[in-house]
Parts: sequence; C-alpha cells; structure tokens
Amino acid sequence: MAAIFVRSLIYNVLFYVLTVCWIVVALPTFLMPRAVILTVARWWARSSLWLLRIVCGVRTDYRGTEKIPKGPLIVASKHQSMLETFALVQFFDEPRYILKRELLWIPFFGWYLNKAGMIGIERGTGGRPLLDMVRRAREAVQRGAQLIIFPEGTRTAVDAPPQYKNGVGVIYAGCQAPCIPVALNSGLFWPRRSFLRYPGTLVIEFLDPLPAGLPRDEFVARVSAAIEQASRRLVDTARTEQAELFGGIPGPSSAKV
Repeated sequence: MAAIFVRSLIYNVLFYVLTVCWIVVALPTFLMPRAVILTVARWWARSSLWLLRIVCGVRTDYRGTEKIPKGPLIVASKHQSMLETFALVQFFDEPRYILKRELLWIPFFGWYLNKAGMIGIERGTGGRPLLDMVRRAREAVQRGAQLIIFPEGTRTAVDAPPQYKNGVGVIYAGCQAPCIPVALNSGLFWPRRSFLRYPGTLVIEFLDPLPAGLPRDEFVARVSAAIEQASRRLVDTARTEQAELFGGIPGPSSAKV
C-alpha cells in the first residue's frame, strides 16, 4: 500500500503538471479551427494514459472498437472515474460531450471546452434548459457529431445502485441516431473522490449498438441493462485479477469506494 500511495502521489502531481503544459501548448488554438483543439485533446488523453501506465501500472484495454458505427452517433457510457471523460475522445472524429454547465466556467479549461463545442447543461432544472440542450444535441448530431453522454449524470462508485436519468431517453428520441453503450471498470483503478491509483488492467468496452427509432422506454431499459451487465462482468474479472496481484489477499478495490 505504501508503494501505491507514493506512485499515486507522483502520478497526480505529474498529471496536473502535464495538463497545465497542454493548456499552454493549446493557446494558439483559440485562433484556429475546432479540429485543432480536438487534436490537442487527443494528445493530452494519450499522454495522460501513458503516464498512468508507466507510473502506476494501470494498463488500459479497449475492447469492441470495431463495433463503433461511422457518422452520427450517441455514445452512452458508464461513469466511474475522471478517466473516461478524456479517454473516450480518442475514438471519435467529431466528439461532443454533454457535461455540467459549471465546467464551462473554469478559466482556460472551460474556454477550451467551449471552443471544442461541448454542450453544457444545468443539471436538475428540467423544462426549458433540457429542451434547449436537446435542440443543441440534435443539431450537432445532424452535422455528423458523436454525442458522448454519461446517463447517470455523475460519477458513481463501483458498487453503487445504478441511477439512470430520463435525459438519456429524451436525447435519444430527439436525435434519432444509433447509440453505442460503453461499459468499464475504471472505478477500481481510479476511484472517485480519491487520489489513489491502483495497478491492473482497466477495461473500456464498446458494446453492440442500438438502432435509432426504438420507443424511448425500451431504449432506456436496453441501454441501462447492457451497460450494467457488462460493467459488472468487467468489475468481477478485475477484482479476481487484483486479488491475485495482491498475493491472494483482496486488493483495495474489493471495498466499496
């Protein structure tokens, strides 16, 4: 555990130093096309993941990438850690995240999110703000974007009961685009509200796409079931591997975090 603490501390310091460096490098992109800031975001993601592997021994395994459809798409992902907020950008030509509006107010970082065309939403308000968000999402998808959404609205602990929001169904119905569910086990290696980073194989798995045009209730039931079943499988497998890694003693990930 002492080694994990030290490596995690080193990684977090280097991660934020690296992030600041990329923020500085990206300054000229304010005067350039949107595609340039997306390229910088992909470099930031890849360098951060490389650093995570080198310092903390967390290898990232991507599965099912061949299932990702081309063109307009909704990407509905499980959300257990900060990692997927930047790791997913690597796989899409025109990614647009739906995120909480407050992130757009962060100096520099939020300005880059605006430059990249991300869609902010005021959580918990419903009504007109939700309709406005759906309109913007539909317009982006009609222009060929891949809309990335976390259906539970926020990061959830590995063993927390799923709480899928109605918004994912509203967005799906409004955009009329296929949806690819994404399962993962990132919370075992990058737990929320913790600076510790545990070694092992972090998996992000793209599942079978759902077609456009399903009834909204059926879509929500199918996408949530697919994500939860696959994520549970990935978590159970990773916990077995971590128990072996820690000499047969259940690793720190076996606790509810």
